[in-house]
Amino acid sequence: MSFDNTASSAGQLVLDMAALRSNYDLCKEKVGLHCEVAAAVKADAYGIGVHEVAPALHQSGCKTFFVATLNEGLSLRKILPDTDITIAVLNGLQADSEEIFDFHNLIPVLNSYDEVLRWEKYSIRTRPYLKCIVHFDTGMARLGMPPDEQEQFISNAAHYAKIFDIKYIMSHFACADELDHPLNEQQYEAFQNASDSFLFSGKSLANSSGIFRDSRYHFDMVRPGMCLYGLNPLPEQANPMRPVAKLNVPLLQIRTLKAGMSAGYGAGWVAEKDTMLATVQLGYADGFLRSFSSRGTLYWQNIPCPIIGRVSMDLTIISLENIPESLLPKPGDLLEVLGKNQSPDDIAGDAGTIGYEILTGLGARYNRLYIK
Repeated sequence: MSFDNTASSAGQLVLDMAALRSNYDLCKEKVGLHCEVAAAVKADAYGIGVHEVAPALHQSGCKTFFVATLNEGLSLRKILPDTDITIAVLNGLQADSEEIFDFHNLIPVLNSYDEVLRWEKYSIRTRPYLKCIVHFDTGMARLGMPPDEQEQFISNAAHYAKIFDIKYIMSHFACADELDHPLNEQQYEAFQNASDSFLFSGKSLANSSGIFRDSRYHFDMVRPGMCLYGLNPLPEQANPMRPVAKLNVPLLQIRTLKAGMSAGYGAGWVAEKDTMLATVQLGYADGFLRSFSSRGTLYWQNIPCPIIGRVSMDLTIISLENIPESLLPKPGDLLEVLGKNQSPDDIAGDAGTIGYEILTGLGARYNRLYIK
């Protein structure tokens, strides 16, 4: 679908659910029939919109979803009420949340031995074989049981097998997006050794990059996130994923700035020659980072329009100097921010960040169009 270049009150964000499902299918093809493909839909499905993403992935066969927080889990359960759908909460079992997890059929990812003891206490008080996922830290040093707690848990594996239904032992790569990083192999070996004691639990290690990096990392379940939304899981190679998000924003005003005059906050950009400029409706309140100031690029009919001066809250100034007079845009025309000329990964490089931040920062002021 394409846009008509007509006046718009807001930027137009097109979100392609067919591309999302194609990316999910590619992950399934990559891991084969004997490995489950779950989906990370935390942070409102990486900014794409979990209310549309989760049902689309479920239609493609996804039965397990990972969120970050308990509130995200509760919201997702309203979207996907079916009891056969697993919703796991990565940030773990917060204090006094046991009954909420149980009542809403949410699975805690147990990140510490203290969480294990609290889930055990609740199980003894209610019923045995409560579902959980146990997270071993193998090198990220962020969440998950550190080695000393792993040893304590493993030494009591037989005990906990009678109390919990441990669906998976999981860990998380720190550097899978980096080719030949030594920590990848170290984490793989540490995870394999630590999880061997749990014969009746599945194993899950691979994130998006891990899926495409090495088939040994697949185990029983993989947990793609970023690649589902079109980001490149292997930065040193061409992106195998289809783009999901396209963003166009309206041009508001055109002016010719005389040589020697400045533009934008702080008067940090000064015209070296008479230059035609355009102001577009796009700013850091829309998730367009201030670090794009004098660094990023928008496109008009595939022609680059450099950003000049500071990005402000609602507005960004671009130069039209590359555009022939016969092709000049007019107020109301839509310029490309994300699309065929630049992906979230591409534009992230201009801001010194990553595609994750671009997607999760997509603002609420855009007109969203979901293509199903």
